[in-house]
Amino acid sequence: MLADEIAKILLDRGAVKINLTEPFTWTSGIRAPIYCDTRALISFPDAREKILAGFLQKIAEIGLEFDAVAGVATGAIAFGMLVADRLKKPYVYVRPEPRDHGTSRQVEGSLAQNSKVLVIEDLFSTAGSTVKAVAALRSEISAEVVGVIAISTYEFEKAATKLEEAEVRWWTLTNFTAIVGQLEISEAEKKAVLEFSADPASWFEKQNKKT
Repeated sequence: MLADEIAKILLDRGAVKINLTEPFTWTSGIRAPIYCDTRALISFPDAREKILAGFLQKIAEIGLEFDAVAGVATGAIAFGMLVADRLKKPYVYVRPEPRDHGTSRQVEGSLAQNSKVLVIEDLFSTAGSTVKAVAALRSEISAEVVGVIAISTYEFEKAATKLEEAEVRWWTLTNFTAIVGQLEISEAEKKAVLEFSADPASWFEKQNKKT
């Protein structure tokens, strides 16, 4: 399965780290047993090729038709460009915020108005950056966003809700459950890690109470 293959790549190349005893602190302040940084993959030619093949397979499976590709800064800039290059499509990337000087644009590159755009993401956590990127494409070039494909997702309910509210179709190559399934840890430890996606804000506190 594609989800298992991509999960293995993430783990083999150190893009995903797990630590139950000393959880990671995210920017939001959440204490998490997992840290995923897909940027680590760009250093490895074999990983880049497999991730690209995964995107192309997913695009073909869904049957998406689009005029151009957009990558979400910064984690998906490289992967979006790889997809666009392989498919010979125009490419842009979307900044987290509009420029505070010059053109004040958030979408970098040039696309025709009303283009059908496929958005490439690296990771869905809360999906806030994804929704902002889609909004920028819709606002600046009146884009028809046909969907967003990400490498992985933490499977937070909040992310799915945000994407649905923004009327965004979305897919991923792999997910939190598939990644945890590949871990060489005990079943009890896997269960503890999986509990994180169900209640990320309270996970650390609940784990401390168990111990």
